[in-house]
Amino acid sequence: MSGIASVFKQPGHKALIAYVTVGYPSIAATMEVVPLLASSGCDIVELGIPFSDPLADGATIQKASFCALENGVTPHLCLEIAGQLSQKVSIPLVFMTYFNPVFSYGLSKFSSACASSGISGLIIPDLPPEEGSELETVTRQQNLDLIYLLAPTSTEERIRLVADRSRGFIYLVSVTGVTGARQKLPADLAAFVARVRKAAHQPLCVGFGISTPEQARRVARIADGVIVGSRIIQLMEAEDNFVSPVSSFIKELRQTLDE
Repeated sequence: MSGIASVFKQPGHKALIAYVTVGYPSIAATMEVVPLLASSGCDIVELGIPFSDPLADGATIQKASFCALENGVTPHLCLEIAGQLSQKVSIPLVFMTYFNPVFSYGLSKFSSACASSGISGLIIPDLPPEEGSELETVTRQQNLDLIYLLAPTSTEERIRLVADRSRGFIYLVSVTGVTGARQKLPADLAAFVARVRKAAHQPLCVGFGISTPEQARRVARIADGVIVGSRIIQLMEAEDNFVSPVSSFIKELRQTLDE
């Protein structure tokens, strides 16, 4: 059983998954916030590898990626940081990145480096399952979960394909669009989750737009996990004073999911 799969084996437990951009607002901040997220109640942390063309990300994470690149963050450095963080926390760490950096690094070489750095899985928003077979093969060899995404616009054929190929969990994009904190979630979210549930055996986790405990509560009623990213990035903008706000926010989300 992978580390990710073990998160979802706890009866009645709703997974809390956090996203941070590696190197934003600094490398030191990343090294501090990931153990903080783990100790405050997160089950999995996504480490975003900054990329110059983050097509799935909204303004908040785009800005974080730009700043991280300005700080000199590279995929190689992200692997080094992941290796250090995996020694500090016991929860699974997942890379969220785009296909270009992985391809440039080399699929086999990158997968092997991920495994050596303690990474449990990969989320690659711009890699459709129709083009993922080679990476699926090399990640399986390294016991890494390759996690695919589905959007509300996904066809029944695409849903069945992702249900057949995704490992660890399936990432459900709550809205058509990019990441970012939103005032409300779409009214048809429950219907979307139910549509995927009919075809999938994997846990279903919902991300994009979740920024409040009430939104997390709504998602937890219908899904197996909640993914929060942009709101955490916003709280980290004040680098000298993010510990208390981030910790309080995550603990509140954890309490909400446990109720």
